[in-house]
Amino acid sequence: MHFEPSSIMTEKPSPEEVVRWQRRLAGQANNRAWSLSEQASRSAAEDEEMLNAAHAAMYFWSIVGNANNQAHAAQLLAHTYAMVKQPRPASHYLDKCLPILAGESAKPWERAMAHAVAANVASAGGNTQDHTRHYQEAMRLTAALENVEERAIIEATLRVLPVPTSVRTSVD
Repeated sequence: MHFEPSSIMTEKPSPEEVVRWQRRLAGQANNRAWSLSEQASRSAAEDEEMLNAAHAAMYFWSIVGNANNQAHAAQLLAHTYAMVKQPRPASHYLDKCLPILAGESAKPWERAMAHAVAANVASAGGNTQDHTRHYQEAMRLTAALENVEERAIIEATLRVLPVPTSVRTSVD
């Protein structure tokens, strides 16, 4: 089925307008998916909305984004799939984002988030060793962040991640 725009929209938007809207939609979808992922609990409908929003962000960033935008979108998909306990697609998207977001040129907050998401993916897949390793590295990198806003963003994600048993027992 092909969608035909209504007669109200008679003028074709300029390429710049299209890009501007696609960037706006990518950002809105990204923000909605992260917002839902940071909730302590979600309904089944919210889980579906979270995944749909993450896929929408990936779609739009694949059109108008650079490699970094696309890596962040893949990271969001890895995280959201891990949140709904689907380790196979979570691992697929994690593999796409880690070379950029955990690499040498990544910003400190990007590396911290990459380890947080990797911990979540490992937990969803039942890999306790990687879960613990990535979780501890995410905590270490987050604690070292000087920017309060960046630290708060990572902490919001860490709050909803399963805490590895070995970390829980050492803190108790």
